[in-house]
Amino acid sequence: MAKLLQDISIGNNLKALRKAKGLTQNQICAQMAQLGRPMLQSTYAQIESGSRNIFISDLIALKRVFHAEYNDFFQNLEPISKYDNDLD
Repeated sequence: MAKLLQDISIGNNLKALRKAKGLTQNQICAQMAQLGRPMLQSTYAQIESGSRNIFISDLIALKRVFHAEYNDFFQNLEPISKYDNDLD
């Protein structure tokens, strides 16, 4: 199963979407389970904090839970240059 490798965290955007819907992390996880993608609250918290990668299937389910567009997950994010660390 493929995961998105986060070099930039989408967690702040997930948190903003969740708060805009007035949902708790537990409520998000309950809805994820109904879509066949059960997730522990602690796992979801790690995704929001950027300390855990997210499965593509979970991102698809979150799109449904939030009634969002994929652009909403990536709003205000800019790519990181792979070469910034090589300038030393």
